[in-house]
Amino acid sequence: MLLPAKLLLLLLFPLTVALHHGWANYDQTKTLDYTGLVEEITYENPHGMLKLQHENKTWTVVLAPPSRMNSRGLAKDMIKPGDKVRVVGYPHKEVKDEMRAERVYVGDKKIELR
Repeated sequence: MLLPAKLLLLLLFPLTVALHHGWANYDQTKTLDYTGLVEEITYENPHGMLKLQHENKTWTVVLAPPSRMNSRGLAKDMIKPGDKVRVVGYPHKEVKDEMRAERVYVGDKKIELR
């Protein structure tokens, strides 16, 4: 019985690794700084995400894990669709219109996510 469980784990592990992207996929030599309206937001593991409308373009913004956002002061109810936020981060090296957020400004509050 133990052998099939190990075999299943060996088969599934590469799939889960492929589904999660690492931070190395973002170009830290190019800083993006956008203010716009939030179209949607998720606050779940492995990390939150939001869609930000900036100058007629929608960006997918990868946020930190919920536990980190909470510990840094970004509570789940602080950002809702329609809110205006500022996001500073790095563009994805291959995925067009995706960025990783380093910090988020909600009103006059700055939240460091990394």
